[in-house]
Amino acid sequence: MNALAQLNTSEAKENFSVKQRYQHLTTHYDAKYKAAWFLMHGEPRPCFTGTLLTDIAHFFDDVKAEHAAGLTDKYQFLVLASDVPGVFNLGGDLNAFATAIENGDRDLLWTYATKCIDVLHRNMRHLDLPLTTIALVKGDALGGGFESALSSNVLIAERGTKMGLPEVLFNLFPGMGAYSLLSRKIGSSKAEQMIMSGQLYDAETLYEMGVVDILAQQGEGELAVYRYINDAQKHWVSHRAMANVKDYCNPITEQELMDITRIWVDSAMQLSGRDLRMMNRLVQRQSARIAS
Repeated sequence: MNALAQLNTSEAKENFSVKQRYQHLTTHYDAKYKAAWFLMHGEPRPCFTGTLLTDIAHFFDDVKAEHAAGLTDKYQFLVLASDVPGVFNLGGDLNAFATAIENGDRDLLWTYATKCIDVLHRNMRHLDLPLTTIALVKGDALGGGFESALSSNVLIAERGTKMGLPEVLFNLFPGMGAYSLLSRKIGSSKAEQMIMSGQLYDAETLYEMGVVDILAQQGEGELAVYRYINDAQKHWVSHRAMANVKDYCNPITEQELMDITRIWVDSAMQLSGRDLRMMNRLVQRQSARIAS
């Protein structure tokens, strides 16, 4: 347990030599646990900016490149988290959405959506490498932020954190994997109910529902991650075998996600002025929260 508690020692972390590529992402590598952390901090709001999506794609490319170069045992875990206190990720870039819809720019929405699907599916597929992706949620995860957490192979959340899919409030639906991921975890009926309610759920409720895999005490999220890693490494052969079984039995193809995203784009282009005003009000609330 002493080793697990020493999470912030300089010996445990190495900066990526390519970190200068990332603008909205901070990374570090824990050699002892073969774990790479990538922490989001989208700007001006902690949402999935185009820059953040590009940063994550580059980070995945860097991990794959090191594996291809012969460092096949360097990574066993990739941990998605946040650098923003109280926020994991607030979801899609609503300001960009509203502007594209107002301008009738379907191509811009489609380009953004496909970038989302690219990083989400790669995270879900653990880069097609023998590693495990983990999401650590210590703050609000809304919309696409919740979807990104769901796309990780293991979802760890601290007590009291809020997660949900508020898209129905502006007459849309979460189009980057929420239904595909939730329906496989909790069934299609409960997934639809969660999506159409627009409700926010606390981590405790989601743990009872089977959405959150590991519930951590407040302030102990990192410790919960390392406890999970420690246990998985003790049983690495069976751990990887079960991961392969899950990939086989519950596949989510990129084509499935792309087809659903096409529905999302088509639906977004039908939003009314009233819907866009609601979307813009949510952007203002997000901005005010970060500024306070």
